Amino acid sequence: MRDKHRWWAFGLVFVLLYVPAVAWDLAGRTDRPLWWRVLTIALLLAYAVSWLALPVVLRFQDGDVGRRTVFCVALTVLGLVVVGLVGLDEAGLMVYVMASTAIVLPAWRAIAIDGAVLAVLVGALVVEGRFPDAQASLGTLLSVSLGMLAVGRMIRANRALDLAQEEIAALAVTAERNRLARDLHDILGHSLTTITLKAGVARRLLESDERDRAYDEVREIENLTRQALGDVRATVSGYREVSLSAEVVGAREALRAAGVRADLPHAVDNVRPDLQRVFGYVLREAVTNVLRHAAATRCEVRLGDTWLEVRDNGRGHGAGTPGTGLTGLSERLAEVGGRVVAGPLAGGGYRVRAEVA
Repeated sequence: MRDKHRWWAFGLVFVLLYVPAVAWDLAGRTDRPLWWRVLTIALLLAYAVSWLALPVVLRFQDGDVGRRTVFCVALTVLGLVVVGLVGLDEAGLMVYVMASTAIVLPAWRAIAIDGAVLAVLVGALVVEGRFPDAQASLGTLLSVSLGMLAVGRMIRANRALDLAQEEIAALAVTAERNRLARDLHDILGHSLTTITLKAGVARRLLESDERDRAYDEVREIENLTRQALGDVRATVSGYREVSLSAEVVGAREALRAAGVRADLPHAVDNVRPDLQRVFGYVLREAVTNVLRHAAATRCEVRLGDTWLEVRDNGRGHGAGTPGTGLTGLSERLAEVGGRVVAGPLAGGGYRVRAEVA
């Protein structure tokens, strides 16, 4: 939603700063017939209003590339018509549509459309003999287009990562709910079955007037009930606890969704039980940094009874900058007498290691 508002504001600023000046200049061209001026200004205004329709295009899902392509092609053709009527001196009117095309379309489609625009403009300038004087303007258009291509790729990558993380989070919630339901079923099923049998015995003993034995059975029922209640509370209290084994599963799914080859352990039994929770936090933060900052293609996780290490082959920076959560991890490890060591590797990549003395 924020992206749509930003683009709408950017388009509005571009309209207000650029279009009125061009329209005023067109209105003052007394060397042109009135109908030509009216038609040109109308097309210019239609072209400008279409910029503000970009937020609608951003609502299209990633699969609707065809609709976005049609919109961008139509907007490009309209822009070239306007520039042809107004004059090549106003070729800057194509900046916004070229930037928008580079962002909202896949790279090869954006290159084809923006490349066609540059080819048309170069051809027209060559025909008019003005190409040498317009090289700076064309260079600006080319630079803007290439820069927006990079921005578009980054936006799509972040969007794909966000969607993957949302899906993983939903799957994790579902899996945890299933686990909780299974645990409660096992706990209550066993406890309630035993309590039911004990209650039946106590009833029969009371009916046969064996009160002392019946009282013993009732006391056992009371103890079983308290134990079952304690088991339920322990299960529910652990519902939001961080689990190292669950974090390994989540990390594997997150890395797979991001296209990163994951080399993770299949079990965490060799880690001390009292360290598994804090190591779960370490693994979550380290893998998040790999996904967001490292641009890695491979991630490796190794662990021992008192240590955990996460390595990647990314660009080796960004994960250790302030505000990424490593300070919080250091504080968590300090509570159990450990520390976090993070930094780039000599051969490339990045390492986060947590260890407890």
